[in-house]
Amino acid sequence: MRPSPDGCAFDPRDPALAADPHSTFARLRRRCPVAWTDRWGGFWALTRYDDLMAVAGDHRTFSNAVQNVVPHVARPGPRLAPLNVDPPEHTRRRRAINPTLKPRRVARLEPAIRRSVVELLLPLVERGEADLVRELAFPLPAYALADYLGVPGEEGLRMRAATERYTRALEEGSVEEVGRTTAEMTGFVRRLVAERRGRPADPERDLTTGLLRAQRDEDGDLVTIESIRQVIAAGTIGVTLALASAIRHLAEWRDHQELLRARPDLIPAAVEELLRLYSPNLGFARTATREVEIRGRRIQAGDVVALVYASGNRDEAAFPDPDRFVLDRPREHLAFGHGIHKCPGAPLARLEIRIALEELLRRTSVFELAGPVAWSRWPEYGPASLPTRLEGA
Repeated sequence: MRPSPDGCAFDPRDPALAADPHSTFARLRRRCPVAWTDRWGGFWALTRYDDLMAVAGDHRTFSNAVQNVVPHVARPGPRLAPLNVDPPEHTRRRRAINPTLKPRRVARLEPAIRRSVVELLLPLVERGEADLVRELAFPLPAYALADYLGVPGEEGLRMRAATERYTRALEEGSVEEVGRTTAEMTGFVRRLVAERRGRPADPERDLTTGLLRAQRDEDGDLVTIESIRQVIAAGTIGVTLALASAIRHLAEWRDHQELLRARPDLIPAAVEELLRLYSPNLGFARTATREVEIRGRRIQAGDVVALVYASGNRDEAAFPDPDRFVLDRPREHLAFGHGIHKCPGAPLARLEIRIALEELLRRTSVFELAGPVAWSRWPEYGPASLPTRLEGA
């Protein structure tokens, strides 16, 4: 147990943290920017922007290979995906993923993603009410990932359904359902890998082919399967919560909604500011490889350090008036992380959120909350449900 100075009490399972983590983080930034909690075996929580940038950028002192989320998610077998390894293995595996997620490559998915958004949204606008998490933000990433991975037809529809069930099981904490849906998703990925083994595609356009080409060892198929599963998991939960938070903000701030409806050219800048304000993950982590001191707190080798990006994105020292929506802030936000493990799927996430907001604003004259918002809990941050009233344009 580590000593905690006055004002440093921090309980990540406190129900009050779910709906309003930012009050807690503001207090920690002022009084104890390197906080300790005994929850989940104990870990440090970094809450200041500069500390987060420094730790995320130092993979030699802070490793991803031991534990990269809080609480720790134990998985059987070797941990082979890029988020679970350090260089030089990480470098090789990311080199296979990065080309397929460059903005110019991702842009080719825009027509398919827009069709999916319209398909999901039109009946909701016609009905005039919806839970925009369950009926829009939740299914959309599964649709986009099926297109990105090149899973066609009925197989793509089944993969979407399995991905949706997997995400819902994670949100509800159903261990058995997570296990079932993980096995189901693994089956889809295994079939996809086998198909690409026999009929490879352009490795710079197709993630599966790129990963298979990059593996030069007997675990090549297993590395590819684990990497794609990680892409699916990261590409569903984060986008769902970030999009849901953006919709909730616009539903509550009518002037921002009206501005973007009148000026759709401002939506890309608004997406960046909404990502800063409502970063969807609170508990990414590193493990210290040696003893190190941060702001007077001594972190020992083997200690887990949580990178609370959502706090760094509202650090007053980095973002003046940090709780306010301000377009075109000059400093880089941390919603997608920083350093070698920065999310490679950021271009795809940005594209999905932008298109969803464009179509929602274009096809409504107004949308507003129609009931209480339920919130996800650590390590995620964002609405778990979003009852909304919509008036068609």
